[in-house]
Amino acid sequence: MSGSFDHHRIGPLPSFLATPSDEAVKQVRMPTGDDMWLITDYAVGRAALADTRLSRAAATRPDAPKWGSVDLSPNSIMSLDGADHARLRRIAVAAFTSARVAAQAAAIEEAADALLDQLQVAGPGADLVGGYASPLPMVALGSLLGVPLADRPAFDAAVTALFDMTPRGVRRRGHHVLTLIEYMSSLIERKRDVPGQDLLSALVQVEQSGEMSRAELINLGLALLMAGYETTTQQLSLAILELLTGDGPDGKCVESLVDELLRKTPSTPISFPRVATEDLVLGGTTVRQGEAVIVSLLHCNHDAEVFCPSGKQRHARRPAHLTFGHGAHRCMGAPLVLLQMKIALTRLWQRFPGLRLAPGDESLVWSEGLATRGVSKLIVEW
Repeated sequence: MSGSFDHHRIGPLPSFLATPSDEAVKQVRMPTGDDMWLITDYAVGRAALADTRLSRAAATRPDAPKWGSVDLSPNSIMSLDGADHARLRRIAVAAFTSARVAAQAAAIEEAADALLDQLQVAGPGADLVGGYASPLPMVALGSLLGVPLADRPAFDAAVTALFDMTPRGVRRRGHHVLTLIEYMSSLIERKRDVPGQDLLSALVQVEQSGEMSRAELINLGLALLMAGYETTTQQLSLAILELLTGDGPDGKCVESLVDELLRKTPSTPISFPRVATEDLVLGGTTVRQGEAVIVSLLHCNHDAEVFCPSGKQRHARRPAHLTFGHGAHRCMGAPLVLLQMKIALTRLWQRFPGLRLAPGDESLVWSEGLATRGVSKLIVEW
């Protein structure tokens, strides 16, 4: 069953996640008023994420139970099932090569050093979210997609606006999406004429071969932005906060440190909803056809039967955490996230070995959201 975690370090959670429970599967009410089945047990959650009887496509239908006012497009790769999803994922994975990800390291390192230079000049009292954790993933995405340097300011502004969760930002979300669609369309045309070594150029070549439509190409580009910006920004912010309020890096192997930070502090606390296409049993609970299921990745990652509170696994081989999901919809961008976090955390503590959270309640401001969690301000000293 799900273990306990320090709510002061986890931050605010929706009421259906914050309430402790010994049930592996329980029914909860979402902010929309719709009921869903919430899974908090690691084994049950992992199985559910890979169960083809639980459909992402069905969850985007108008009559399906909803968790919020904003849902993914039914044409997004994150909303597809079966053969449609498998075809697009195969194309995306083929373009998202390990060599192409590794090639982003130099740009990320250069950007990290430049941002840290700016923080050093600004002096203690700097905000690590606005000054480091937020702009760094934008550089990585721009480099991966091949966004020209001259376009970066407008591109960055459009992507940032898309994730503005203020009431005004949410109202204007449709406008921001259209702005990005228009930009993506123009960038695709330029890649068609002058291809590069970037991910978008590779996908344009696939589209030209007839394996993918133009609409699918645009949707895939937008999906990469949706999945790669805010979640990475928040993941990096949460990792830094965990180190500031815990033991710090303390000479740990960076790979194992990053993996443990991802397990303990997932920026995506719950999976996207899935709807049962037939009656099935999950953890001894019967889920009827048409009912929706969500997995608490946060609770599963803290399952005391799988992960010890100390972080030392009980099994000979450490089980994989669920921060990147599991099954057909496991996050394709995981290698890029890992690369960014390794570089970002290493560079940060090399530059500021005495980094600490500034005193005062105003030094830490939590973001409140359903799909992602994190901090909007993190004031530090060194």
